[in-house]
Amino acid sequence: MGLTFQTAGKIQFGRGAAAGAADAIAAIGRAAFLVHGATAARADWLKDALIAAGCRVTTFACPNEPDIAGVEAGVAAARAAGAEVVVSLGGGAPIDLGKAVAALVPATRPMLDHLEVVGQGLPLDHAPLPFVALPTTAGTGAEVTKNAVINVPEARRKVSLRDDRMLPDLAIVDPALTDGAPRSVTLASGLDAVTQVIEPYICTKSNRLTDALCRDAIPLGLAALAKLMEAEVTQARDDLAWVSLCGGLALANAGLGAVHGLAGPIGGMSPAPHGAVCGVLLPYVLEANAAEAGPHAAARLADVRGWIAAVLGGTAQDAPATLARWSATHGLPRLGAMGLAREDLPAIAEAAGGSSSMKANPVPLSAAALLGVLERAL
Repeated sequence: MGLTFQTAGKIQFGRGAAAGAADAIAAIGRAAFLVHGATAARADWLKDALIAAGCRVTTFACPNEPDIAGVEAGVAAARAAGAEVVVSLGGGAPIDLGKAVAALVPATRPMLDHLEVVGQGLPLDHAPLPFVALPTTAGTGAEVTKNAVINVPEARRKVSLRDDRMLPDLAIVDPALTDGAPRSVTLASGLDAVTQVIEPYICTKSNRLTDALCRDAIPLGLAALAKLMEAEVTQARDDLAWVSLCGGLALANAGLGAVHGLAGPIGGMSPAPHGAVCGVLLPYVLEANAAEAGPHAAARLADVRGWIAAVLGGTAQDAPATLARWSATHGLPRLGAMGLAREDLPAIAEAAGGSSSMKANPVPLSAAALLGVLERAL
């Protein structure tokens, strides 16, 4: 069985790994463009360390999921600053924005030329600036993926800017950066992390290497998330950060499925957080896939149901329903509560059918089947 596996140029994982970030970044470039989340003070430790390491630092806030205007503003600021290296410290949104800025600063074509779905999806015409990612949530795995998800409000879609050269040069995954995350953030991002090891495991493009990552990570992630819903547990934070990294590695090399196929259009039509959307969709997508599955997909789905039951209780057969009840008990909202309108469901189901994520789903799902998933999750 042949395979190709791509990932970040270098990955550093472990509690305390962030302590060496500034020196590693300074060795790449002296003019650092630092993207952070809504609260600038949370990035002060890295900004100060970079300055102490001899870097000139320009900071840029990403308070929400990146959109066209935010990326364009970031590109303009990075160009004006003469950035030599782009650094993102934060969750999936700042990492995606930083990845997009690094990709587009050297570009000569308009951004739209490179966007999927709403644009031409062309490869970048120049290599990106060096990019370094330090995730502060355990969920997206964006620190080891080759795309940036960008909201296009006028099209009511979230789409990807994608190029193999967008893989980060350095990913520093320090679980300590996730310590103390709010419970709601931990739940949503953790369910995203779990989804992103389940979908590559059951998808049509899985391979031996991604299987090896996912088989261990699925039960590990479920157990870690269950512990963190009860108490702040250091080992559980470490485990969930590892699962998130495994998810990024797996999805970048195998693909995803209907959960993410639906999540893209939903994100463009509502303010719903991506991780929470994935978490509420997952049980119903598992059931929809099982209803159409052939022998291979059925065996993979049975593995997943068994892992869910082993951690959350109940029978393997009822595992999707168990997961839905468990998530709701711990505060995961339904799609309607996240701002999704019922009248948008048919358009979402139709758009999801043509998404890149849907191409690897283990079984073909009709627009009617996808609509059924959305109605159950609403």
